[in-house]
Amino acid sequence: MRRFSIVRLRPVPLPAPRLPPPNLRFSTSTPRQLMPTSGLTETQLTARDAITQLCSRFPPSYWRARDQTEEDPSDFHAALARDGWLGIALPESLGGAGLGISEATIMMQTIAESGAGMAGAQAVHANVYATQPLARFGTAAQLADTIPGIIKGRWRVCFGVTEPNSGLDTLRLSTVAVKQPDGGYSVTGQKIWITCAQVAAKMILLARTTPLEEITKPSEGLSLFCINLDRAHPGLELRRIKKMGGRAVDANEVFFDGYRIPADALIGAEGQGFKIILHGMNAERCLLAGEALGLGYAALRRAAAYARERRVFGRPIGQNQGVAHPLADAYMALEAARLATYHAARLYDQSSRVEGPGGGVGPDHQVGVACNTAKYLAAEAAFKACERAVLTLGGMGYAVEYDVERYFRECLVPRIAPVSREMILNYIGEKVLELPRSY
Repeated sequence: MRRFSIVRLRPVPLPAPRLPPPNLRFSTSTPRQLMPTSGLTETQLTARDAITQLCSRFPPSYWRARDQTEEDPSDFHAALARDGWLGIALPESLGGAGLGISEATIMMQTIAESGAGMAGAQAVHANVYATQPLARFGTAAQLADTIPGIIKGRWRVCFGVTEPNSGLDTLRLSTVAVKQPDGGYSVTGQKIWITCAQVAAKMILLARTTPLEEITKPSEGLSLFCINLDRAHPGLELRRIKKMGGRAVDANEVFFDGYRIPADALIGAEGQGFKIILHGMNAERCLLAGEALGLGYAALRRAAAYARERRVFGRPIGQNQGVAHPLADAYMALEAARLATYHAARLYDQSSRVEGPGGGVGPDHQVGVACNTAKYLAAEAAFKACERAVLTLGGMGYAVEYDVERYFRECLVPRIAPVSREMILNYIGEKVLELPRSY
């Protein structure tokens, strides 16, 4: 039996959820689920049920308060760590569950769907996807030293790629890691929109180790590192960014000025960081798609419940097709995006069994196409569901206590990050339709 099954079955089962009256149910399954689960494996269903039980200890009121105070949900992160969930897609040999991004995507969807929204998911997001390149390409010493501490929750992780002057043009990032006589590196530059940097102990950092003018291929000259974020060490500064949604998790500018890191921080071969990091980027697209789905289903659930109960002109507003049809349309969009999301996650897991940075199923770009498609469709479906939820509730949709205004603020995240809708359309146009590159 897998370690996953043993760990998950250890906690004392919680009482069975009490079903609402028949006229308030979406289905005969768990009352908060809109999503059918017939296509999930037994392991995936076990994961979904266990995460649902864990999240029930952190109701929407918890996330509402964290959104208002901008306080990190450290107790939620600790609860996931105690049950071993932070290692869901990491090797059993390192203390993980040895499962895949498919199961991790289900976990992230379930967290968001519970009412935690993007804030709850983003609190553990980097711990799942940013560790994928490290787990696959790191040395034995790096893995033994770092991965168990991440799984146990001793260290939080952040991902240092985006820069203010390069944005999505990752190949032109300007943060440099200059090799020193002792074999270590001196890092200078700036990263932006780094989630959880205020609480993270580790950063997966992409930096330039060969000047742009000296490389022969655009994808070369970048290297990936797993570094300590030591606030007491010279050359490191963090500045928190005030933002629209997901306020429970911090976003930051990170400044390096001659920040020293050791030689053994390098992941894989020097100059091959971009190829290595693509492994984590495709995983992130799957996870973010799952998070968007969870947010959309949560918003739709609240809207439908309100539409059944709110009476105007002597009848429930949900009896009006002007209310019912947009909600039905939003549900179908979520369902279509769900199919694309779990198809992409399965392809990713299959490709991960192939050794090397370029592993894939069929054409090399097939996994990338599927993951980008899933992220795009899920983000759009979530936006439709969250917008419709606010409009269904009308004035109450603008009130904090009904949560849908928080969901609407947060649903913009998967539309923007980690890659814009327009860049995904460019990618599909070029890679699938073989159209001339536009950028």
